[in-house]
Amino acid sequence: MGETVRSGRRGLIAREGELSVAIHKVLIVDDARPDLMNLEKIVSEAGYVTLTATNGQQAVEMSKSQMPDVILMDVNMDQMDGFAATRAIGGDASTKSIPVVLVTSKNQKADRVWAQMLGVKGYVTKPYTPDQILSAITACA
Repeated sequence: MGETVRSGRRGLIAREGELSVAIHKVLIVDDARPDLMNLEKIVSEAGYVTLTATNGQQAVEMSKSQMPDVILMDVNMDQMDGFAATRAIGGDASTKSIPVVLVTSKNQKADRVWAQMLGVKGYVTKPYTPDQILSAITACA
């Protein structure tokens, strides 16, 4: 049996020969300051490095310049919504492997289907619990 390797404070484990991604840096995107601050608190207290953006355009730019390990993305935002930003990130060769988790108040079946078509790795509806956010992040590893 292979050697066990631990990575980061969250204790993500991979056995030798298995492909695993250690999550370290999380980009949080939301135009509502209270939501952005709440998510940043949950994520940073769990030991992750956090980056923040307040619209989809900033998210696209930061995904290229900062290369986060996971993106938590709101949908309803000015300048560029979360669906458009997710499509742009997924369509760029340099960022397409970054998993996106939508964190949104949009809870219609059509929204979930559209998100799935865009390739999102998770979908968390507001209001959420810290455990839901952290589980969505670790599911991307």
